[in-house]
Amino acid sequence: MPHFLTIADPADPRLAAYRDIRERDLVGREGRFIAEGETVLRAFVRDAPERVESLLIDPKRRDKLAEVFDGLAEETPVYLVEQAVLDTVAGFHLHRGVLAVGRKPEATPAADLLARLPERAVVVALFGIANHDNLGGIFRNAAAFGADAVLLDPDCCDPFYRKAIRVSVGATLSVLTGYIGRGEDAVDLLAGAGFTPLALTPAARRMLSELDPPARAAVLLGTEGPGLSADVIKRSEGIGIPMAGGFDSLNVATTSGIVLHHLRFGGGRR
Repeated sequence: MPHFLTIADPADPRLAAYRDIRERDLVGREGRFIAEGETVLRAFVRDAPERVESLLIDPKRRDKLAEVFDGLAEETPVYLVEQAVLDTVAGFHLHRGVLAVGRKPEATPAADLLARLPERAVVVALFGIANHDNLGGIFRNAAAFGADAVLLDPDCCDPFYRKAIRVSVGATLSVLTGYIGRGEDAVDLLAGAGFTPLALTPAARRMLSELDPPARAAVLLGTEGPGLSADVIKRSEGIGIPMAGGFDSLNVATTSGIVLHHLRFGGGRR
């Protein structure tokens, strides 16, 4: 069992990592992140218990989280604070009443990650996804449909940002993530690793329903509005999703779910 400590003073230095969460979100936490809510905490402890540094919870939730505590190392501190103290420390009302501080993993270069994936694999490569809701939604879909990895270019936002973790329901903590370096050619990188780059674009002539999923597929998604660059689309296989009523675009997270479902279960795969 972890080490339980009751704290009544919101100024207690042991709570420093949890102080003024929203402001700290903006400036970063020097290799650490905040996980929020019971569902995310359960996923965190299940998938990466070794990266849990501490917990901060309302004592009323202690019994409900008993099985979660069983997954923590004995030396992990669990700070028990009343809701009013928790809100004062965080800087706003936290109705979920559960927080954790975790350590980020070392960033893995995309090339290294691709090299160790199986012969049949699906990856999602993201370009300029700067909205944390969209990023979290894509990671959630990647986990739900069994994507082997997500690759992020340098213009994507941080998957360990509190909101991205929450929207992903903890998937950003478990889905393998690789980072494409600034100036690195992502299309060449994927093709060199044996992946077929599939660029999602409204201008594509080939529809997703016509695609027989390749053994190694890379789903390329760009930010909403500008989308993928013309160069990336030109050097990839353009894929579109037919829509009704004259619509020509979908939310990027929604798009990821539709495509990943097809790659895992469409084209004769069951």
